[in-house]
Amino acid sequence: MEQSKNTPSFGIKQLAEDERPREKMYAHGASSLHIAELLAILIGSGNKQASALQLGYEVFNRANQNLSELSRMTLAELTTVHGIGTAKAIILNAALELGRRKREEEAKKITKILCSRDAYNYFEPFMEDYRHEEFWILLLNRNNMVLGKKRVSVGGVAGTVVDPKVIFKLALDQLASSIILCHNHPSGNLQPSQQDINITKKLREGARFLDIIISDHIIIGNKAYFSFADKGLISN
Repeated sequence: MEQSKNTPSFGIKQLAEDERPREKMYAHGASSLHIAELLAILIGSGNKQASALQLGYEVFNRANQNLSELSRMTLAELTTVHGIGTAKAIILNAALELGRRKREEEAKKITKILCSRDAYNYFEPFMEDYRHEEFWILLLNRNNMVLGKKRVSVGGVAGTVVDPKVIFKLALDQLASSIILCHNHPSGNLQPSQQDINITKKLREGARFLDIIISDHIIIGNKAYFSFADKGLISN
């Protein structure tokens, strides 16, 4: 196996016993382990060319040492790492999905939106890992309590089409007093495009006739967010 420069050249058996991933986790807890060491535990065993630890580092390097990119890796991409077969790829994929679902469960506990960070925390668990753009809305009552979230459109890597009629119908059906717009940028570039600015303005103008407030527009990407409201780009 051709190793990346950040993949260690030694195997697990060459490590001191208390530095081996499983033993280290048992002695010091999961938080003491490098992400590659956690991956090695999931991988379980290596092959003649590489240990489980080396495979863990190789997988993490393929994701550019970025946990967000790692969570987006498909089964097909994982199996391009020599030594990661379908069974190991499924285990890794399942573990990452469990982590995502835990974050989503935590987000469901948010019932009131008081700031842009609350809105980001609500959307991030299920939007962060998309490789395509999706546009969602969060519907709120007059006390900023969450009435629900709705997906408005699904697009490609570069953008998605938003129909104001769909958004306003969803808001009226739920008797929402205000709406928070949210979409993701798979590239990680958080700066709003001119299209983002135009649709926000168009929705704000339409919402006024229906006595609905567009409270914010959140753009999510690369574990961060951009808030139109925080930047003074929304005034109601």
